[in-house]
Amino acid sequence: MTLTLNIPDLLAHRIDAAASSLARRVMEGFAAQSYREGVLSAAEVRALLGFESRWETEEFLSARGVWPDTSMDEVAEGAWALRESVRE
Repeated sequence: MTLTLNIPDLLAHRIDAAASSLARRVMEGFAAQSYREGVLSAAEVRALLGFESRWETEEFLSARGVWPDTSMDEVAEGAWALRESVRE
């Protein structure tokens, strides 16, 4: 999909200096907001932005104040792993 933005001339000169990264910044903002609203999953954000790992996606979302949800299974698994490490 191609998206066209109309930017007021008054602001265009300020934005023009960062034009090479503008499309990426817009895409990242869209991805973070869409995740926040529940429109996209973390896996979909990963695919949209081309991240190689889940951790890269979580770092991206966390840096923007959008904390990835943790399932009860993940919490239980973490608790089990912590208990096991204490026993050792």
